Amino acid sequence: MGRSRRTKSGPPTVRGPGRKSRKQREPVLPRGLQQVSREHGLGVRKLVGGRIRQRARQRAMKQALKRAWEERAAERRKAKERERTVQKQQEEEEEEEEEGEGSGSDVVSSPPTTPTGFSDQNKKWLKPAGKKTKNKEKRKAGHSLSQKTDLPNGSGGDSDHESEREENGSLPEDQSEGGSEEEEQLYDTSEDENFRELMMSSSDCSKEEEEGEEEEEEEDELEIEKKSRKLDRRRARDRQLEKEEMVSGETEIYHLPTMEEMESEECLDLADIQHRIREIVHVLCNFSKLREPARRRPEYLAVLARDLSTYYGYNDFLVSKMMQLFPVSELVEVMEACETPRPVTIRTNSLKTRRRDLAQALIARGVNLDPVGKWSKVGLVVYDSPVPIGATPEYLAGHYMLQGASSLLPVMALAPHENEKVLDLCAAPGGKASYIGALMKNTGMLMANDANKDRCKAVVGNLHRLGIHNSIVCTYDGRKFPKIMRGFDRVLCDAPCSGTGVISKDSSVKTSKGEEDVERCSRLQKELILAAIDCLDAKSSSGGYVVYSTCSILVEEDESVVNYALGKRHVKVVPTGLDFGVNGFTKYREKRFHPSLVHTRRYYPHTHNMDGFFVAKLKKLSNGIPNAVKVEQSKAEERAAVVKIWRVKMGRKKRREWRRRKRREEEEEEEGEEEE
Repeated sequence: MGRSRRTKSGPPTVRGPGRKSRKQREPVLPRGLQQVSREHGLGVRKLVGGRIRQRARQRAMKQALKRAWEERAAERRKAKERERTVQKQQEEEEEEEEEGEGSGSDVVSSPPTTPTGFSDQNKKWLKPAGKKTKNKEKRKAGHSLSQKTDLPNGSGGDSDHESEREENGSLPEDQSEGGSEEEEQLYDTSEDENFRELMMSSSDCSKEEEEGEEEEEEEDELEIEKKSRKLDRRRARDRQLEKEEMVSGETEIYHLPTMEEMESEECLDLADIQHRIREIVHVLCNFSKLREPARRRPEYLAVLARDLSTYYGYNDFLVSKMMQLFPVSELVEVMEACETPRPVTIRTNSLKTRRRDLAQALIARGVNLDPVGKWSKVGLVVYDSPVPIGATPEYLAGHYMLQGASSLLPVMALAPHENEKVLDLCAAPGGKASYIGALMKNTGMLMANDANKDRCKAVVGNLHRLGIHNSIVCTYDGRKFPKIMRGFDRVLCDAPCSGTGVISKDSSVKTSKGEEDVERCSRLQKELILAAIDCLDAKSSSGGYVVYSTCSILVEEDESVVNYALGKRHVKVVPTGLDFGVNGFTKYREKRFHPSLVHTRRYYPHTHNMDGFFVAKLKKLSNGIPNAVKVEQSKAEERAAVVKIWRVKMGRKKRREWRRRKRREEEEEEEGEEEE
């Protein structure tokens, strides 16, 4: 059973083709889809598109041009051979005539030859072509080329030449062969020009065909695609115009008005001030070539500072700080970026959902969003929302938190681990603290502290909504926190600042912040960073790191504070772990900072499209304090103790009497000095 049948004579006989060898019939297509491509001399049934037809046309055109070139080259070779033979015949005839004259025999009169110069017979090909005749020949050439390409194998070329010969008539041998050198050169140049015209006409035809196909494609496109094409063309035009304006404006010298002229001017329009700002910035970028001979750079900078404060509404202090911080080419760009609001960003709560699921849920509600960038796995940028983004069911359920993109960076630099003790020294309103709790996965201990009791209510509400269970909320002065509790593995110090990086959110910063405010904030920040370092445990196996961050871009609140901490405690600056951002300053005007401050990171609105921010990460080396710092601290403590005792022992009346006595003594001393 199952064996193949075998005959005695040999292998089994084959009974016709097998089942697998049967071929499928050729498909029968409807007539509308079939098209015979006979245009290019091809008699094959084929489904051809516009691009294939165009390529076939170009190939046929090239072949026709090649054949025409070969024919003309052959004709030139033949003409040269004829010229040589004619010259030989003429030389032989001249020799014979000389011999006949010498022998005194009668000269036989030769038949009159046709003139070798210009005549009515050869005027058609010898006349130089003008502009109008060239255009006519170009049209004829294009027409003849199209006829050539339509016929298979380029058979139309020979017939055209024959017809031209018949129309012009056959020239006499002497006239066609015995022309002068000038006629030969003119004939060759006319042929070359005709060939160039043929090439140009072929390229024009191909360009016209391409434009026609582009128009057909544009007709098939949607309205949005047509609008995008128009927008691209308009932008290209604008760029070209800008380049031309820049080239024309490079040679012009701008006249800078003096302070007297500016004061005497009437109320200028904002457009005029903006134009003057651009002109001054253009001059300052190439000052050696574009400046006025009698003017100096400080004069231009003074006018620029005045115009910037008028146009953007900054006080003189902040304008001077901005001009010191940024180069002139970026100054206007920074201020424009501070005028536009930053995009709304949200942070996914990884304890309750994933970013993909949250994005799908919000997209279903009509929210237009995208990931904030490759650097974050939980951030989303919201472009448009038909519903309030802070009142959706997902927000109330704690699936996400409204948080700026820049405020994610300090927590990413801190990188808290599970089962650690972490302190957020200035926690309100709880965005960074909740992010720390999510990264710790509700393990270990999170201490969220803020000096303002009213703001701590927001911290409690956000932690409850987001499901953070490992947190403790307290309200202590951050400067005194080391006396309350120490031994933390990691500390985040997001210190209060002047807010020069978040001007787009709070425009009152432009006029309300001055030099005194910046000094006050800097003093508070130095005390807070020292307290944060003292709360750390240098012997921690997994930590010992403190992250200092501010939403300010001023050096007095950023690098100066970190440099102060390096001199007061045993710490060092380490890389933040953030892949992007501008390196911190090591040299700023007359100040010189520690070289390790290059590891700090700065973020600007005009380069990173987020609020201005500063992030620095420090590693604590030992729990001790340097000796010089100990002496200073002991003296300060003694002074504070004396003042405290004096306040306790002496009441109001005694203090008043003491002050009066002090004043009398001073007055008596002054009178004695005057008498002397």
